[in-house]
Amino acid sequence: MRTLVIAPNWIGDAVMAQPLLALLRAGDPGGSLDVLAPPAVAPVFRAMADVTQVLEAENRHGSLQLRARWQLARRLRAQRYQRCVVLPNSAKSALAPWLAGIPERIGHHGESRWLLLNRRLPPAPAGSARTPMVEFYAQLAQPRTGGPIPDPRLARDPERERAARARFALEGPEPLIVLCPGAEYGPAKRWPARHFAALAALAQAEWPEARIALLGSARERPLATEIAALSGQDLHNLCGGTSLDEAIALIGSADAVVSNDSGLMHVAAALRRPQVAVFGSSDPRHTPPRSPSARIEWLAMPCAPCFARECPLGHTDCLNRLTPAAVFESLRLALRPQTEGPPR
Repeated sequence: MRTLVIAPNWIGDAVMAQPLLALLRAGDPGGSLDVLAPPAVAPVFRAMADVTQVLEAENRHGSLQLRARWQLARRLRAQRYQRCVVLPNSAKSALAPWLAGIPERIGHHGESRWLLLNRRLPPAPAGSARTPMVEFYAQLAQPRTGGPIPDPRLARDPERERAARARFALEGPEPLIVLCPGAEYGPAKRWPARHFAALAALAQAEWPEARIALLGSARERPLATEIAALSGQDLHNLCGGTSLDEAIALIGSADAVVSNDSGLMHVAAALRRPQVAVFGSSDPRHTPPRSPSARIEWLAMPCAPCFARECPLGHTDCLNRLTPAAVFESLRLALRPQTEGPPR
């Protein structure tokens, strides 16, 4: 069977969709499994072993792009897909598969998609708890025979990892600690810069030979610059300087990763790197880093999770009160299964 998956727009959601793709592949091992993804997340799907090919197409928020979707539909029609699984909940994300005449179009109920999808999973009952995102996506692999949902996995590429470390002057035997201080959603998910700076200083004192790199988008470069200045350490500020392919490679080769609840957190988990994930306004029960090598730091305050972009109470205590010492101790524990000394 020829199957197309319409990808979500966010890096973390793309990673959390991987178990669905593994289930689709298991149900049709001889078929083709293509993914249509925005360029910003396409590298994530290229790191998934079950994907046959990744097609790229922009999917801008708040824009119907009707002409572009007609053109995309013609492109998809030529591929003769028999089944399409639509992961975003928007109506426009289901429009091109409908226009392309793909016979089976599957997705969650979403936004007014009665016509566009012919297999819709009903919405959750009002007031029910949020379904964890991995399970939410995996529900679309119907029918299923039951059993646990696998955790997300991305494939490591040692050659790409070596090339990335060489390009950014991080090659050699010295351990690499990666800090990911950003979170696209908003400041209520970002641990303060001063806390990241204090953590970097603690890590450098504990492991003097380690190299510490800051990863993120170009928009996060000023934040990383502030962290480097406050830390007083020689940090490698790579925010905005890497492609997503290179960021995935650097995380894959890292000895440890510390991040907010962000897309790169899910990348580190899917690559099974020792990591500490800092949560503030969001909920680690909903979007946890699903890895045995991950540790979570979350204060679970009475006002959390609020899922807000900015603190509704104006204090962001859920992050401000989470101390660098606590996260550093969690980092040491995350590394302990690998080594009793400094990371290698």
